Amino acid sequence: MTRENQVNDKLVLSYFENRSVLDHYEEATRRVGLWSSEELVFKHSFPKHSTKLLELGCGVGRISFSLWMMGYQNLTATDVSRKMIKRASAIQKERRSAIQFDQEDATKLTFANALFDGVIFGFNGLMQIPYRENRKKAMYECYRVLRPGGRFIFTSHDRKIPKWKKFWENEKKKWRIGLQDKALVEFGDRYGETPNGKLFIHVPDCMEIRKDLKEAGFLLERDVLRSKISDENKLVKDFSDECRFWIARKP
Repeated sequence: MTRENQVNDKLVLSYFENRSVLDHYEEATRRVGLWSSEELVFKHSFPKHSTKLLELGCGVGRISFSLWMMGYQNLTATDVSRKMIKRASAIQKERRSAIQFDQEDATKLTFANALFDGVIFGFNGLMQIPYRENRKKAMYECYRVLRPGGRFIFTSHDRKIPKWKKFWENEKKKWRIGLQDKALVEFGDRYGETPNGKLFIHVPDCMEIRKDLKEAGFLLERDVLRSKISDENKLVKDFSDECRFWIARKP
């Protein structure tokens, strides 16, 4: 099967510009806010004053608006979806914050080198970029725009979580004999129906992430499951599943 018939960036973007998905992300901004695990990780990783932060895949601003309320004042929030940015900008008018919202492609950022003290790619957004080579491009871009000593924090699912062990064993058998979903690009990909349409996400093996971070130039400081950081409330758990936090630093 050619790439034209497989999951691609246009298909992924079409999902995130669906009205029901936009509504879902706006509800997350208005009702869910920052996870307690995110709050703990960000507070520990980024000094509140004089820290210039970039958020990639910001959606409708769930993380950035929360950071603003916590006292982080130098924020740039970006998303590949123009419609997500439009909704976030509308909420900004209500809240009278001063976040810089921009439409950006994480694999080819328009920002200057060494501009930010920290980069955040929340809610597994990095893993919703099809093709490992493109996710690696995004990592290289994060490295490029970070100042030395700056941190890159993101989350992903984890193929080795016990509850999914049987599922991935079956998937491996399908790939071995060529019976996998032909729309999928690489082992670890999932592309399936949700209440809001077909969603793509890559579920990585930890060694894959560690290798790619090292190749991009990062030093991995810590990777840890969300549940080991904090027991999230029901609202957060209903909105999002277990994931792994990755905290990497540019030397």
